[in-house]
Amino acid sequence: MDVAPCEGDVLVTKRRVSAFTGSDLDVVLRSLEVESIVLVGVATSGVVLSTVRQAADLDFRVTVLEDLCMDIDPEVQRILIEKVFPRQAKVTSSIQWIAELSGQ
Repeated sequence: MDVAPCEGDVLVTKRRVSAFTGSDLDVVLRSLEVESIVLVGVATSGVVLSTVRQAADLDFRVTVLEDLCMDIDPEVQRILIEKVFPRQAKVTSSIQWIAELSGQ
């Protein structure tokens, strides 16, 4: 299966560890009046952590889907998910998040 943007999709090029630094992501989200973001990704201790922190500093409501994040070090993963992220983000599973979206 190929993954490609659809016509009319906005493309943002990520240049640094945080998805916000060095990109126009903040401008794009604000122009669309986005207030909440959901994060998933590989390198929980890098990309996800940096993006959570910057998104919170930019006053976005942040949700991290814990079962869709991964780090090479399981203990670092556990500490981030259980202790660090909850200070600035809602941490939940993808199944729970989908259930909440559908009103279940």
